[in-house]
Amino acid sequence: MSAPVRIAVLGASGRMGRAVIQAASAAASVRVTAAFDRAGSDVIGADIGPLAGLAAMNLKVRDELADAVDDFDVVVDFTRPEASLAALQVCRSAGKGMVIGTTGFSVVQLDQLAAATHEIPIVRAANFSVGVNVCLKLLEQAARALGDDYDVEIVEAHHRHKVDAPSGTALAMGETVAEALGRELSEVAVYGREGHTGERERPTIGFATVRGGDVVGDHSVMFLGDGERIEIAHRASNRLNFANGAVRAAAWLAGRDAGAYGMREVLGLG
Repeated sequence: MSAPVRIAVLGASGRMGRAVIQAASAAASVRVTAAFDRAGSDVIGADIGPLAGLAAMNLKVRDELADAVDDFDVVVDFTRPEASLAALQVCRSAGKGMVIGTTGFSVVQLDQLAAATHEIPIVRAANFSVGVNVCLKLLEQAARALGDDYDVEIVEAHHRHKVDAPSGTALAMGETVAEALGRELSEVAVYGREGHTGERERPTIGFATVRGGDVVGDHSVMFLGDGERIEIAHRASNRLNFANGAVRAAAWLAGRDAGAYGMREVLGLG
């Protein structure tokens, strides 16, 4: 059996950072060997075990990724775009792979990520849940089978603290459907409706966003035809399903050639 992949967790004090530490502690394929948080954070110097609700692990949170490049093989990053790009520069210099679950990147920032995939391997996904990625495959198949005779609407709900909308997962679902139908999402997306909107135009793909409470993540894609409605939905009850997928991606990524990868490759979905 090969040695566990050494992972560094960014944003260790965040909801997803803690979940990744929990998931990794239960996986034989990886081992957390470094953890980081923003400079000035109250958790700097704290043991990551109790931070994640686990027993002591004798591994302290640090604030400078560049000082620890010999301590990990793959970075797992669920932070914010600026922090992700700072980590990206370190990983490019050190030849380390990244698993990126951060959302909300600008077009310019996405170009920077794309450029980096010529030098290091990166798995980037809007959602690392195995179930969500199976849903994306089902959406592709449904859209191709149903064609242009059905209206498509996407509804997503998340906790009150989420800062971007629609969610990256909702956009990934929209992009999957649009591509299967031969459309450009940027040309057909409608983000919310208000007032006298006129009749719905068939090619559009609608998005509705809900924010409140502690909702981990609900996504529903509706194909609405005359006399019937088909709905493909995913509802997350905790963050461990996302963290388990990210851990699986980190184990898969180690030793890969430079390139842009997604959960389809990780899960063998084609």
